[in-house]
Amino acid sequence: MNGWILAATVALGAGIGATLWGVATGPLRRRVVAQNLSTALACPALLLLAHGYGRPSYVDLALVLALLGPVGTLVFARLLAAELAEDPPRAWGATWAVAGFGAAVVLVLCAAEGPSRAMVKLLVTGALLIGGNIVASRALSGGFRGVRRG
Repeated sequence: MNGWILAATVALGAGIGATLWGVATGPLRRRVVAQNLSTALACPALLLLAHGYGRPSYVDLALVLALLGPVGTLVFARLLAAELAEDPPRAWGATWAVAGFGAAVVLVLCAAEGPSRAMVKLLVTGALLIGGNIVASRALSGGFRGVRRG
């Protein structure tokens, strides 16, 4: 076991533990935030595993997860809009912490990878991960100002 795999194990362990706790306990607002943060923690863990095992195909899986994870959260936000409007989630601290973790993982892996096509794929995955997580968290907390709900 090398340091990359150890870091991925810690990220997955923390992510799965927090997600299970968030989904199993508390109100609806905690459950949807836990679902959103689970994909935001699993994606950097997959990137670390890809580098640790030397399997570039794991980066493709992380790219798909970074794209589809926030989309799933947006579907939940749309379907549960009435319930979430009564008691909106307030998880900006967790959102920025997970976005910072994803950015740190992507930057470290880019430095380890060096200039190549793989680094471009890492940067695209990181941008999708961080941007999607922030947009999905904002949608869960009530949407954007100036945008009508339809």
